[in-house]
Amino acid sequence: MAGGVVPVDSSPITNGFVGKITLSVIITCIVAASSGFLFGYDLGISGGVTTMVPFLEKFFPDILRKVANAEVNMYCVYDSQVLTLFTSSLYLAGLISSLAASRVTAVLGRRNTILLGGVTFLVGGALNGGAENIAMLILGRILLGFGVGFTNQAAPLYLSEIAPPKWRGAFNTGFQFFLGVGALVAGCINFVTAKHTWGWRVSLGVVVAPTAVMTVGSFLITDTPSSLVQRGKIDHARKALRRARGSSIDVEPELEELIKWSQIAKSMDQEPFKTIFESQFRPHLVMAVAIPFFQQLTGINIVAFYAPNLFQSVGLGHDAALLSAIILGAVSLSSLLISTATIDRFGRRFLFITGGICMLVCQIAVSVTLAVVSGVHGTKKISKGNAILVLVLLCFYTAGFGWSWGPLTWLIPSEIFPVKIRTTGQSIAVAVQFITIFILSQTFLTMLCHFKFAAFLFYAGWIIIMTLFVIFFVPETKGIPLESMYTVWDKHWFWRRFVKRELVRENLP
Repeated sequence: MAGGVVPVDSSPITNGFVGKITLSVIITCIVAASSGFLFGYDLGISGGVTTMVPFLEKFFPDILRKVANAEVNMYCVYDSQVLTLFTSSLYLAGLISSLAASRVTAVLGRRNTILLGGVTFLVGGALNGGAENIAMLILGRILLGFGVGFTNQAAPLYLSEIAPPKWRGAFNTGFQFFLGVGALVAGCINFVTAKHTWGWRVSLGVVVAPTAVMTVGSFLITDTPSSLVQRGKIDHARKALRRARGSSIDVEPELEELIKWSQIAKSMDQEPFKTIFESQFRPHLVMAVAIPFFQQLTGINIVAFYAPNLFQSVGLGHDAALLSAIILGAVSLSSLLISTATIDRFGRRFLFITGGICMLVCQIAVSVTLAVVSGVHGTKKISKGNAILVLVLLCFYTAGFGWSWGPLTWLIPSEIFPVKIRTTGQSIAVAVQFITIFILSQTFLTMLCHFKFAAFLFYAGWIIIMTLFVIFFVPETKGIPLESMYTVWDKHWFWRRFVKRELVRENLP
């Protein structure tokens, strides 16, 4: 898991503890990563539910009247602040809980925080499935948000800390993999239940079943050795290392290394939220803010939220619109396999850059296509052939995201921070993601109504900025043990001015 301490100029990869992939580490990582299913399911379920006629009849009858009006601007059919609040309230709650999760994760451990998130999610899912009014819907979404906030905080940390350094990238993509599975399952359930009067209840409530499985599974796994050492449970940490690394591996050197770094972290007088703002941690803080912020400005979750609404608006029928969400989910899941197979071979930067180029081309193509076939004001009816073209372009766009900004946004913040501020850094990264999702999801349908096809150009512009950011400011971190991660900043042309060699040496035992 953690790497050995290395001289400033030596190679951290060759000096780190390698370990091997064991059945225990695979099982524990699957349980932890499965919490991503909850987040993915919520990303995929809300868009389909908000196109179901029984759901709209009960909660949003005004939108049905808009849909029935053939003269309405196609971009403005689903423009409703209350409707978007149904979707975005979860992410506002996630923002609040992710900030609290920093302390919870440090005090209770990664495993227990995942467990807490699962229990909260169970209650929220049950409340949504049985909702009788908008207030119950929003309250259920808020509870779901608290659950997602805790699990999104703890699971990526768990995966990065438990996995051997050589395969850390591949293991960490497990979270995004389950996220993709959750979105795909949500699309399939929406497609099956859409025509039933009680279908929306099934779509919103059935998530309690996989949540219960994950919650029970959390009881059966151990916490990460790093977290156990940090909380003074040395014997438990030794047992956890033996289970993760295999009985044939001598875990004492790695355990001593974890203890050493934990003691250094505890010797720091300042609170983590103060420490993280020190100059030497400036690059870490920038990454924790910029990467999740940029991920949302790729526009991917907006597509996930509102894909059925979007495709129904541009000419596909209701069933075809729901089917399109399933197609996008399958593409996302398939592209993630590319990331899993290549992330520890070609590195993080290569995937970031190639994914950014792919998304940029597709966003521009979607915008141009919509402008040409629907008119500048979106009043021309789009043929099914052109609607399918938009779907194909968004499939390529989703693939580009699936092998780059999707998994890497969870991986980078979870692996770059030293142990003292690791939970704080992850908390900031998750909070930034949630507040950005909330703002974008709450404003997207209004922006689509006013910007029309140019909404996709808006995201294309941000993709250019974020790709340039990766090229100039994101260092390569593949294969580097967590406790040796400081060396990437010392060697970087820009960040080394903040992370001075003297500061690095002061932090060495």
